[in-house]
Amino acid sequence: MGPTVLCLLLLASLGTSELEEHFDPAKCRYALGMQDRTIPDDALSASSAWSDSTAAKHSRLGLSEGDGAWCPAGPVYPNDAEYLEIDLRRLHFLTLVGTQGRHASGHGKEFARTYRLHYSRDGHRWMPWRDRWGNEVISGNENTEDVVLKDLGPPIIARYVRFYPRADRVMSVCLRVELYGCVWKDGLQSYTAPLGQIMPLVPEPAYLNDSTYDGHSVSKLQFGGLGQLTDGVVGLDDFTQTKELRVWPGYDYVGWKNSSFPSGFIEMEFEFDHLRAFTYMKVHCNNMHTHGVTVFRQVDCLFKRSLATAWEPTPVSHPLAVDVRDPSARSLTVPLEGRLGLFVQCHFHFAGEWMLFSEIAFLSEIVADPFLSAASPRPPVVAPPHSSGHDTLNSPALVSILNEKAGVNTNLTLPDQENPGEPKSSLPIAKDDNSNTSILIGCLVAIILLLLVVIFLILWRQYWQKILGKAQRRISDDDLTVRLSAPSDTIVINNTMGSHRHSNRYERIHSGETEYQEPSRARMKLPDLPHSTENSGKEGHQAMWRGWEPGWPHSRARNILPSAISLFPHQGVLSVSISLPPPCLPPPSPSCLSSAWLTPSCSDNV
Repeated sequence: MGPTVLCLLLLASLGTSELEEHFDPAKCRYALGMQDRTIPDDALSASSAWSDSTAAKHSRLGLSEGDGAWCPAGPVYPNDAEYLEIDLRRLHFLTLVGTQGRHASGHGKEFARTYRLHYSRDGHRWMPWRDRWGNEVISGNENTEDVVLKDLGPPIIARYVRFYPRADRVMSVCLRVELYGCVWKDGLQSYTAPLGQIMPLVPEPAYLNDSTYDGHSVSKLQFGGLGQLTDGVVGLDDFTQTKELRVWPGYDYVGWKNSSFPSGFIEMEFEFDHLRAFTYMKVHCNNMHTHGVTVFRQVDCLFKRSLATAWEPTPVSHPLAVDVRDPSARSLTVPLEGRLGLFVQCHFHFAGEWMLFSEIAFLSEIVADPFLSAASPRPPVVAPPHSSGHDTLNSPALVSILNEKAGVNTNLTLPDQENPGEPKSSLPIAKDDNSNTSILIGCLVAIILLLLVVIFLILWRQYWQKILGKAQRRISDDDLTVRLSAPSDTIVINNTMGSHRHSNRYERIHSGETEYQEPSRARMKLPDLPHSTENSGKEGHQAMWRGWEPGWPHSRARNILPSAISLFPHQGVLSVSISLPPPCLPPPSPSCLSSAWLTPSCSDNV
């Protein structure tokens, strides 16, 4: 007896520890195999590819195979119809996704700033992922190399996942991805339950609906999906308080009122991926009896192994003692005695006015049944229309209820109708609220243009300063230049006269270097000079005439000098240019000067 009890306790402890994994998404964040190739190439597909080098198999995060990423053949704008699909081979609990652009060793420039996720548990019916506030759009990358991780709240339970990259204009988009999570050991594909209700409280009511349910609804029934009862978020002791921010009171729980169910219980049906042997079911309940909330007092569960078979006649019943002293929330474990089934139907009996559930999980193992493979495929059944705006699918519980209302006594359950269609365009789409990158780029462009204008003005100013500087260039007032021009040499005499008497505003006076002037013509140009100025000029240059013969007529010398002297008394500038015959020194005879001045015949007579 002792070893048997020990084995049962050990089994119970192992089952409880395994079930706890479903209540903590923080422990379920493992990379699922895109980067390390655990996910094979044949599990990757896409709507299209630009070329073989950008096919879906090159969409692995952190790798740069082919041309570096998956790139669709056409632009994703405006339809957002291009997708990358990953088949995980079995159901997984996804809590995180990672994305990356096409880097290609620095040659790539394509990445997705935003994207959407669609997922499926059977490969036929696809659901869009939405966050807890109904937004579908996920912020993506800002460059081609950095990895951007996105927490999925609520998490996704799926086998197939599709990434739909988005763009706000016609442009090329490329993508590399990774999925993070763990294997969904429950194998639960959907549950059917009554719609959650509203509890009137003061000052604010508690909304106890299943707000993240991804299935369908008809009348007061939800079917064909999963929601808050499998999102891994365990409710608090006070159900009016929530773990999530910016949500309403009662968000973490789904609740029902006893008076709304004349039978005294709520019926829930669970559908699994394979035939399973069930060990335990674990339900997290609220027990805040001050608001009329208590745990269920009894649960009865029925099983059936296929869609076409009937429910087993003997249920598994488990009564529970109601605790009205401890108001804390708790997880209740219901043993299922290893019963086999593909569908499980449970009746939870009310013990008080309200019953609130936060999480439901199962511990089970897949069982191979040779008779199940011979069963016929599910025929599609069309359900009655409804006003919720969603496509209607049939579930086993829904058909059972419809049959009961119609007076038909049958235990057969009809299948869900597969609907591979995309979500309707009328669904709200969250707008892309990326960072202020465009504003920063505009500011940088404005600054660059302003700098270019400043540089242009500086260069323009320097150009005009250079031109005006050439026009204002003046000679120094300290220099007085006298040129004695001869055919063979030039004599320059610098005389520094009192510069304080001169003005630097006058230009240099240039005289002809080799131009010959007749003495008579030069004499005609000579201005009338004061006597004092003439004497000072002769005294200042008396040294020029030393060595000349005394017989040289003074009047002749005066006739020669004015021919090349330009004197401006009011300016204080004297420019002298004297042309001498090279062979006529000492001075020629008077006959030479009178006959031909400075001619070759003169040098022959000397």
